[in-house]
Amino acid sequence: MKDHAAPHMTVNGTPVTLGCAPGRRLSEALRGELGLTGTKVGCDAGDCGACTVLLDGAAVCACLTPVARARGCRIETVEGLSRDGILLGLQQAFQRHGAAQCGICTPGMLMAATALLRETPNPTRGQAEAALGGVLCRCTGYSKIIAAVMDVDLSAVQAMPETPGAGAAVGARMSRLDGAAKVAGSERFGADHCPEGALLVRAVRSPHAAARFHFGDIAEWVAAQAGDLLVLTAADIPGENRFGVIPSFADQPALAERHVRMRGEAVAVVAGIPELMEMLDLGSFPVTWQPEKELTTPGTARQAGARSVHPERSDNILITGKVRCGEPAAAIAGAAHVATAEFRTTHVEHAYIEPEAGVAWMDDGILVIRACTQAPVMDRDDTARVLGLPPEQVRIIPSATGGGFGSKLDLSLQPLIGLVALKTGRAARMVYSRSESMRSTTKRHPARMTARIAADGQGRVTGMQFDGDFDTGAYASWGPTVAVRVPVHASGPYRIPHYHSEARAVHTNGPVAGAFRGFGVPQAAIVQETLFDDLANDLGIDRLAFRRLNALQDGDRSVCGQELYGVGIVDCLDALRDPWSEAQRVAAAMNARRGHIRRGIGVAACWYGCGNTALPNPSTIRVGLTPDGRLVLHQGATDIGQGSNTVIAQICADAIGLPVAQIDLIGPDTAMTPDCGKTSASRQTVITGKAAMLAGAALRADILARSNMGDGARIVLEGTMLHVTDGEERRSIALSELSVNSRGYAIMAEQSYDPPTLPLDENGQGSPYAVYGYGAQLVELDVDMKLGTARVQRITAAHDLGKVINPLLAEGQIEGGIAQGLGMALMEEYLPGRTENLHDYLIPTTGDMPEIRSILIEKPDPEGPMGAKGLGEHVLIPTAPAILNAIRDASGARITRLPALPHRVLAAIRAAQGGQADG
Repeated sequence: MKDHAAPHMTVNGTPVTLGCAPGRRLSEALRGELGLTGTKVGCDAGDCGACTVLLDGAAVCACLTPVARARGCRIETVEGLSRDGILLGLQQAFQRHGAAQCGICTPGMLMAATALLRETPNPTRGQAEAALGGVLCRCTGYSKIIAAVMDVDLSAVQAMPETPGAGAAVGARMSRLDGAAKVAGSERFGADHCPEGALLVRAVRSPHAAARFHFGDIAEWVAAQAGDLLVLTAADIPGENRFGVIPSFADQPALAERHVRMRGEAVAVVAGIPELMEMLDLGSFPVTWQPEKELTTPGTARQAGARSVHPERSDNILITGKVRCGEPAAAIAGAAHVATAEFRTTHVEHAYIEPEAGVAWMDDGILVIRACTQAPVMDRDDTARVLGLPPEQVRIIPSATGGGFGSKLDLSLQPLIGLVALKTGRAARMVYSRSESMRSTTKRHPARMTARIAADGQGRVTGMQFDGDFDTGAYASWGPTVAVRVPVHASGPYRIPHYHSEARAVHTNGPVAGAFRGFGVPQAAIVQETLFDDLANDLGIDRLAFRRLNALQDGDRSVCGQELYGVGIVDCLDALRDPWSEAQRVAAAMNARRGHIRRGIGVAACWYGCGNTALPNPSTIRVGLTPDGRLVLHQGATDIGQGSNTVIAQICADAIGLPVAQIDLIGPDTAMTPDCGKTSASRQTVITGKAAMLAGAALRADILARSNMGDGARIVLEGTMLHVTDGEERRSIALSELSVNSRGYAIMAEQSYDPPTLPLDENGQGSPYAVYGYGAQLVELDVDMKLGTARVQRITAAHDLGKVINPLLAEGQIEGGIAQGLGMALMEEYLPGRTENLHDYLIPTTGDMPEIRSILIEKPDPEGPMGAKGLGEHVLIPTAPAILNAIRDASGARITRLPALPHRVLAAIRAAQGGQADG
């Protein structure tokens, strides 16, 4: 029998006695009582594996392990393995391979991998995938994680690659500048900062999608609880109780007033000490609901007599976007070949591993909020408006963000914790549960789309019509952006002389649909790329060749009438020629066996405009040298895993002519960094990168002017001295002897960049984006004709980056985007009230991912920084349509409703064989 006076357990080699109850989750004890926040929490259900620790050497989910279970055991967390040779090797391998992106899953991955390597020092790929299969990652696509685990050499210390020298950062395959904290588990996310004495905040949320409500006796309810509580409702909000990412469409209350329009909408917040709040049953909160009939689809919302979700928006239409050129009806009527289809897509959950979390406190009259976000300045301005404060009295310090993909552009808990901090003067902390996160935050827009595309007898596309209803849910969010962006992009990267596209954002009582990697373009691409396959097959033309024939080229005009240059889609398609031919040969050989497993290949292409659509879109960068010789870059672009902390620094360093390793980065903070805009729409590399290039060039020009040297001079920073050499001439500048400006810099430059665009007219004609990126993907998969399952074996992805700033990070973006596209195509379907966890809502795991081969194309853009283009959004767009085209190639099944679940594939196979398809 164990001695109960003995320490509870050993944690990282130290005997520990915990004061918490034996039934408390081990994850809570490690994080809360011992401060070991490297153990992350993403679900509290054992679904995500972020909390993986080692218990007597075995990998376990700490969120499912009660403290009593760990009594007398040896616990190891990511913090305690710093002296472990295996972990050191893993950490270095993760950095070399770019295996950590946002970093929230990284500690769990490292712990699971450590357990594997202790037992199996040289694992096979299958062993590595199985060992890490219980840890979910939404960013990386797993490829680089598995490669890193298999690249740990326990017999020798492997040195990290040297950081590139002056002028050599751009194009270098360098590790993340912020990678060390990610692999050490020391990066601090929204839930990791807990000031002493902070109140815990929880929200009372609606169980109904549409309802009126009123409160009972709140004071009596508070008095009946075991301690002091603060309850705040919409009546307590001192400012304007509405927010939205687009100010002219702002319509969402921080706390609903009398009417809820969606499931999960907050109506009140309750704050108190953590011990009380954790035990509090919010189900007893005095609120009475009067449910109303909910509008579940755009079709029902647009019916005559349908109730208005927002009375001021007739027919429940938020906005309609249009692009028109030529006479598509006539072109289609006179065409030799016409393809027509209707498609439906569903809600897709962002499923970042970090639920929303943050803390607010007062600092000398300033409200400070540290929370996960993609848009700190937007957060500041919206929170200030809700709380009735001038923006300068609100400071947003983004925490590390454990995945975002668009959803963390919108406000979530910021005004709620800010309100509590304002009312109490105390720090206020809030951490969403997984279910709360999934119920209350944004999703990808479900869409119902129809299209017709026509081609002549030689295979040239002559006309296209596209029409789509996009379910924007209860509030506007990014609905206007989706409705405007889709018609611009629904043509794909092709010449279409006669074109009419219309997209509507329609209100329902569904989840708010916001930004999600592509802003509606992935949905539209499914329609267009599927119909391109139809036309190629009708014409008897190779499907890849058909796309090549119609692809945009330099000097062509888009459907918006914009003359395009730096167009790389032909280069991407050409890069797939050899893989396409080999895939055809392999598929023919496999299918000749006539088994029930059929091999199919599919191809799809994409284009994507970087940044806002025909709207101002500036970023500002500041860089300076201090008297003590620090080179400081104020970089306000939020890095949510995509690598902006590294990429922007690479561009700036090369523009100055100094090594990137000398840069001291100050990340986003509305009090410390200029506005670099939101992290979305693949804009940071292009727009903030251009601002960084201009700022770096301006600082270099100042240094050269002070030293009276020419453009080709070499600059060296040594201590407090700048040495400038040009041939035989050498001059030095003593930074410590220069006068400093108001910001403390001896030499400083600040530059802004706003890409040149032109507004769209009533027909959608104009120049909506200054820079476009392009890509094409080839999918090889197997379909089980008996079960209807599709297994993707390989994806070859060719993407035009203009100029590859960092090949390692670019490959990571491609692999991660493909994983999300695969999930969208084959498994992901968010159903309110049914899939509000990571057990019922499925995302790809290590075992679902195919081999991915990345081909990086460089077709420089005349406007991009050093020719660079964006990438993050683009990589997801072709994946789903290429998978659907491959399923059809293998089985004849035409899938018109996503995801392509096995029962839908089987129904489509039967329909192709002469039966009747169903949903």
